[in-house]
Amino acid sequence: MTVVYYLHSVVKERIAYLRTRAERDRGDGPVPTAIIIAGLAAAAVAVTATAASLASGWMAKIAP
Repeated sequence: MTVVYYLHSVVKERIAYLRTRAERDRGDGPVPTAIIIAGLAAAAVAVTATAASLASGWMAKIAP
């Protein structure tokens, strides 16, 4: 049981350390980052779809 008590105390100390003001104010959270990544992915899909559409139209003009 000493290992369990040791792990419990280590985790408890780590959580207490992470809840201090200095560690809480470490920067941006995961939600705004996820929104930015989703926006960039949507933009990449739009650019790829536009390029595929233009290429398909150009190929339709070349080959009868």
